[in-house]
Amino acid sequence: MPVINTIMRSIAIAFVSAILLSSSSSSCLAMRVAVTGTTGRLGRQAIQILSSKGIETRCLLRHPIDANVVPSIEKDASSSQVASYIANLPHVTMVTGDATDASSCMELVKGCDVILALHGPIRPPPLQSLFCLLPESDPKHSRSVNFLAVQNLIHAARESGTCQRIVRVTGKGEEPTSFFTVLINMLGNMAKAWNYEGEQLLRTNPDIDYTIIRPGVMGNDDIPMEKVLALTDNGQDLPVSAVTHSQIANLCVECLEYPNTARSTLTAMNVKSGTGAESYGPLLAKVQPDSRTFPTSLLKEHKQAARMGAAILVAFVAVCLSGIAALTNAIGGAVVGLLSKK
Repeated sequence: MPVINTIMRSIAIAFVSAILLSSSSSSCLAMRVAVTGTTGRLGRQAIQILSSKGIETRCLLRHPIDANVVPSIEKDASSSQVASYIANLPHVTMVTGDATDASSCMELVKGCDVILALHGPIRPPPLQSLFCLLPESDPKHSRSVNFLAVQNLIHAARESGTCQRIVRVTGKGEEPTSFFTVLINMLGNMAKAWNYEGEQLLRTNPDIDYTIIRPGVMGNDDIPMEKVLALTDNGQDLPVSAVTHSQIANLCVECLEYPNTARSTLTAMNVKSGTGAESYGPLLAKVQPDSRTFPTSLLKEHKQAARMGAAILVAFVAVCLSGIAALTNAIGGAVVGLLSKK
């Protein structure tokens, strides 16, 4: 009898799980999703996933579709080629506009239930960022892209009357003095700093459910076979690792099927086999909403660390140039001395 009871209990659990999964999938299919960062490596993969699932998707595009380009989704394809390819996918509608423009966001979010905010700033020329040559008010600055655009999306979601969820991909930004954070802030118009400020906009709006995803270093698809997926909630840390765009795109879409991921901050990395999972499902099922108090703002700390880093870098370059000049003078003097002896 104990064996029979155990079997019956297992069957019941499996049956209930199947019903819940079916219900979750159906509700996901019924969603309409708005996407920013359409032609980026992350955005294009997320849109393909949404389209393959039959989910109606509205994609924000900064420039109209060029009818003369050949559609392509290859890694070396231009933004115009990717846009043309995406526009031809089933269940996809293109909306011309920019996330830094409030009216564009309003148009994008019309009738949508969820926003996947997958946009990010274009990498600026290093000297432009290092010497603060681009004003913060410029639409290309990280403040506009990582902060004001998020503000626009929150407002659009609230005004839409239908959109209650925003999934935002950012990155680790709670350690202003870490080497990579300082480097990215120095060379990327304070991208890390404004990403964190954008996160805080989401956390401080109680009427919008957010899922903030902090991935590792997104790059190529060559992840070692012995690596598996890892996920922590509450903004907890994980050792930084390489992750693929396809992994994070799948995570963005898959978390929509888990209501428990609302108002949560997730860190996504790859770890050694045996310490993670083969798929995100089991990890997402365990996610809890944010419960700790996040720093209200880290902008001042980020800017101070970036200024210090810039000063150190300039001093280092100056020392190197001085050393090169001294060496050149010494060599020149030696050559002149040898020639004068002749």
